[in-house]
Amino acid sequence: MSSSHRDQPAAGQRQKSHTDIELSLLLDAIFQRYHYDFRQYAAASLKRRVQTALSHFGCETISRLQERVVREPKLFSDLLRFLTVQVSDLFRDPSYFRSLREKVVPYLRTYPSLKVWVAGCATGEEAYSLAILLAEEGLLDRTLIYATDINPESLRTAEAGIYDIERFKRFSESYALAGGRASLSNYYTARYSSAVFDRSLKKAILFSDHSLATDSAFAEVELASCRNVLIYFERQLQDRAIGVLYESLCRKGFLGLGLKETLRFSSYATAFNEFVREDRIYQRI
Repeated sequence: MSSSHRDQPAAGQRQKSHTDIELSLLLDAIFQRYHYDFRQYAAASLKRRVQTALSHFGCETISRLQERVVREPKLFSDLLRFLTVQVSDLFRDPSYFRSLREKVVPYLRTYPSLKVWVAGCATGEEAYSLAILLAEEGLLDRTLIYATDINPESLRTAEAGIYDIERFKRFSESYALAGGRASLSNYYTARYSSAVFDRSLKKAILFSDHSLATDSAFAEVELASCRNVLIYFERQLQDRAIGVLYESLCRKGFLGLGLKETLRFSSYATAFNEFVREDRIYQRI
């Protein structure tokens, strides 16, 4: 057989583009240099974010970005903003929080103490949403909320609990739709153009670094909320992440996912009951 025939891709096998190859090499380099693993993130979404990063860093090619990332740790810290999705709102998808309040909280009341895990907390809005909800249900004083993310800059923002005051009109509307029992303004202090969450909320939340791609379960929790994270993972990594969440949950513990996410096609589908199907709340069997 001639070498030209041997080098042809097999039938049905897609030949990788140079962009795919460069992206793969960039992700390998990041893993080897910094131990952050993006290799099983959804390729299409990741490719769009890397293209945006190229423009920001003034790099003509992904290969050039790879070279700089390996040599410049500060650049990698900046690049994390592009590789991780930091879209977050207070009481995002209000029906989810209403279902937690009305259907899950009655079960949580039966525990003498509670641990809650917000996985992929981004800049912290969901963690504060849960803290407010639990405070209004009289449970916050016996709850520890673990809020984790892989982006140190986002975690610093989350821990500070300071947000643009202009966002709070929308936050207040979502809070009301989520079944809020008071005024959202009860939980923050306005300072110039910012709003600072109360210390009573902050002291219940422990912000820390954790990667669903590489780390394991670190505590047993009664509720894990991992919303709008799995949609950015390929199937194999989704299964790994769900496995970590499963291992962290106590028996009969609850798992909340994003409204576009499901356990239905994962290898853990039979390990959970659909507790509130429309709001993607599951209960470990």
